[in-house]
Amino acid sequence: MKRIRDAKIVATLGPASSTPEQITELFLAGVDVFRMNFSHGAHEGHRERLQAVRNLERDHGHGAAVLMDLQGPKLRVGKFENDKVELHTGQTFRLEADEFLGTSEKACLPHPEVFAALEPDTDLLLDDGRLRLKVLSHGDGWAETKVITGGTLSNHKGLNVPGVLLDVSPLTEKDMRDMQFGLDLGVDFVALSFVQRPEDVAAAKKLIAGRAQVISKLEKPQALTRLDEIIELSDGIMVARGDLGVEVPPEDVPGIQKRIIRKCRDAGKPVIVATQMLDSMIYAPTPTRAEASDVATAIYDGADAVMLSAETAVGDYTVESVSMMERIIRRVERDEVYREMRELERRAPEKTAADAITAAARQVADTISAAAVVTFSSTGSTTLRAARERPKVPIFGLTPRLDTARRQALIWGVHSVLTEDCHTFGEMVSKALHAAKTEGYAGPGDAIVITAGVPFGTPGATNILRIAWVE
Repeated sequence: MKRIRDAKIVATLGPASSTPEQITELFLAGVDVFRMNFSHGAHEGHRERLQAVRNLERDHGHGAAVLMDLQGPKLRVGKFENDKVELHTGQTFRLEADEFLGTSEKACLPHPEVFAALEPDTDLLLDDGRLRLKVLSHGDGWAETKVITGGTLSNHKGLNVPGVLLDVSPLTEKDMRDMQFGLDLGVDFVALSFVQRPEDVAAAKKLIAGRAQVISKLEKPQALTRLDEIIELSDGIMVARGDLGVEVPPEDVPGIQKRIIRKCRDAGKPVIVATQMLDSMIYAPTPTRAEASDVATAIYDGADAVMLSAETAVGDYTVESVSMMERIIRRVERDEVYREMRELERRAPEKTAADAITAAARQVADTISAAAVVTFSSTGSTTLRAARERPKVPIFGLTPRLDTARRQALIWGVHSVLTEDCHTFGEMVSKALHAAKTEGYAGPGDAIVITAGVPFGTPGATNILRIAWVE
């Protein structure tokens, strides 16, 4: 199934997009990667949705990836006597680790690690920043605070501690159970929430053991201090602007987004921009002009993918949201300014044979006006390297492995094709020509530029460049 764009679309499945028919509609509208949010829903529901994705993949002959998003160590207050309380600016409010029903004077915060990390004057944000407290004093399992910004506080609302490194693992007991379930199902990506340090990523990768790729969600400012290390260890990055936008000033978020995207581009790692991209389309058939500009900016900046959350999970206009995102991406990618930016921001290739071959493939494709760049890779490393070059033509990622074919659905510019393994270079060239022709990317007389590693099956061994013509 031919996609006429390079950036990819990630869409979240939920109550509004749970049936096979609804999932197929989203796929046909342009979704490349389906996100399953394990903060909500039962395992059986996630199983049914994943099976629906695999079925449409079989029916349409086009890979679609599944990303499971772990809840992570979300900090939440407990329950209240009447389900909610009103906090008034200037009042004192006590937080305690012990379990009890909260009142307007105090509440349960069942997270001892928070109290251990507090200092006087530390800011505490509740309910996505709608309420603000300041720590006056604290001890083992308690904190006395002053309400700086009041409002209504209800059961289980989230708490953020900006600027404080908390001694918590990004994987809770629930996450461990969910992750094992998802890996057994065969998800393609695991999104790790609230990453603070590279050690968090390393621990998760050890547990996953190659069964899926790890996407680190950057939503804690502490992660930014060791950004290069986190990117290096991760298979991809998600700019999770929801919690990030709570913990840092709103005016800082655009610059942080650009910085993360640029570093991911330099490292050759896919990056997803997420949260509130077309938020008004949860209830309206069209986005605001500001939202359209937000999506466009992420594409201009070089993001590999943009993500829809509530828009497709619980929104009234799920298919329309995907179609709108598709239209915005295509419009940006046709813009001459976008093409100029892509050329100016291209990073010099590393001094390796593989990078030299890949850079040359892009240049040759441009010089001879080739119809496509074709890669052959069992692990996807050759294809990822080709995407880093941002060629002007589509990238065909041929692979004999189904897991690689699915994971390539997240990579910029890549049209993934599952093929039989190749034993000779001539066989590989023949398969490349056939795929480019049958998928509608090249016709008789068109040239394609092929890169691969010989011997086949050796990761990172890109060492061959070949021009071939479709007959």
